[in-house]
Amino acid sequence: MKTHLLLLIIPLFVSLSQSLNFRDHEHQTHSSNLKIFHIFGACSPYKPSKQLSWENTLLQFQNRDKARLLYLSSLAVAGKSVVPIASGRQIVQSPTYIVRVNIGTPPQPMLVALDIGNDAAWVPCTGCVGCSSSVTFDSSKSTSFRSLDCQASQCKQVPNPTCNDGACAFNMTYGGSAIAANLTQDTLTLSKDSIPNYTFGCIGKATGNSLPPQGLLGLGRGSLSLMSQTQDLYKSTFSYCLPNFRSQNFSGSLRLGPVGQPVSIKTTPLLKNPRRSSLYYVNLVGIRVGNKVVDIPPSALAFDPVTGAGTVIDSGTVFTRLVEPAYVAVRDEFRRRIKNANVTSLGGFDTCFNGPIVAPTITFMFAGMNVTLPQDNFLIRSTAGSTTCLAMAAAPDNVNSVLNVIASMQQQNHRILIDGTNNRLGVARELCT
Repeated sequence: MKTHLLLLIIPLFVSLSQSLNFRDHEHQTHSSNLKIFHIFGACSPYKPSKQLSWENTLLQFQNRDKARLLYLSSLAVAGKSVVPIASGRQIVQSPTYIVRVNIGTPPQPMLVALDIGNDAAWVPCTGCVGCSSSVTFDSSKSTSFRSLDCQASQCKQVPNPTCNDGACAFNMTYGGSAIAANLTQDTLTLSKDSIPNYTFGCIGKATGNSLPPQGLLGLGRGSLSLMSQTQDLYKSTFSYCLPNFRSQNFSGSLRLGPVGQPVSIKTTPLLKNPRRSSLYYVNLVGIRVGNKVVDIPPSALAFDPVTGAGTVIDSGTVFTRLVEPAYVAVRDEFRRRIKNANVTSLGGFDTCFNGPIVAPTITFMFAGMNVTLPQDNFLIRSTAGSTTCLAMAAAPDNVNSVLNVIASMQQQNHRILIDGTNNRLGVARELCT
């Protein structure tokens, strides 16, 4: 069975408008517009050689989500740039969209994943052992490159720092992979915005197969994230709109900085967890299926900095995961409202139906705002068959089982605003198809 459906499920491929023959759109002063192309499109270097069946692709995504959730559980302790986004499909473990940046002087282009659940930036450097990409950053060709020594303040902010002949190095895991990198600085260029002395990891050794091939740019809340390092330029503010899976247009976007952000938008406070300082926690107070607020134990949604419990917004997880008591309550009410339909399963999806169904609405109820999801945000439909599944699942039965994750599929066709200055998260419907 062809994977007509699963173009919905994931990510996004981004490239500079200068590198593709697309017509530029006009923006306000100090705007930057990056064009994107489908990750499986003709221009994509990651286009797969063959398509998987719909069922096998679903199962593959579920397995990758499990690794992503484990990664999230392990995390502990203004200008304007616009990146249009179109739908695509994931082939690396967790990033949901990839942006072309330039590093060095003269600039060297890299396709790096953007991850709002991660702080560090890192790219494979020339000579890297175990890196999968043929495109690497050659520091010897950049006149603005420099290594940081062990006394640099940034060396205390990376995981597992070590000294390597006086230079700061670190080791970290990402999904099912591990990297060893030197801590370095160079000029980072995001479209028209030039950011000198940007701190990132220059990977010298990698193991595993879950790393974004050409590196990662973290938009988390920690001290080495893009938003922290560009505080003066972007004021800890960004937003994104992920398009519907059916979209063939280059109309989704990532906007960096307070300029051009929506004024009329529903918001909820961001919560801070010192033990998982990278993550964007919000207060999910309830979930409504149809017109019924489901009976979820308050402890299943409660924010607890000690255990890491609560709810986070994440761009790298595909399907929303709820702790088991919350998921079971939502699932059972959803099933009850589907009349004259037999429930089947597909892999980790335990609420699937064969044939057409009339589905109830699902509303996430946050402190200060409610977000009612369109059906495309919570139903997976096979266009090559007749199967429909509820695109949510229970959190895995491990240390991460205390964490609710609102994932990328549930965010599509919404403007998600992270306003670090006012410590709030905003959500507004926006058709970026």
